[in-house]
Amino acid sequence: MKKLEDKIVTALKTIYDPEIPVDIYELGLIYDVDVNEHNDALVIMTLTSPNCPVAESLPKDVEDRVKSVNGINNCKIDLTFEPPWTRDMMSEEAKLELGFL
Repeated sequence: MKKLEDKIVTALKTIYDPEIPVDIYELGLIYDVDVNEHNDALVIMTLTSPNCPVAESLPKDVEDRVKSVNGINNCKIDLTFEPPWTRDMMSEEAKLELGFL
């Protein structure tokens, strides 16, 4: 399962927030990735705000990208706003890229 989860993370790192030049994984929008024994994935994610302009499309993009990972049968996206996203959730790499360090 860990190998598939790693492949999913790699795939998620190819999706960029359209307003911020950093991928959604490094931005901290992905809270958890889990693959069960049937190779179905669950991705728990958030958005930078509930009013995010890509609130309709980004979860679908994530679902499609995860489903494209070889070995994954299905994907469910759990969109949550608990805890709310903050800049503190960004990786050091994202903070550096955006000039916060």
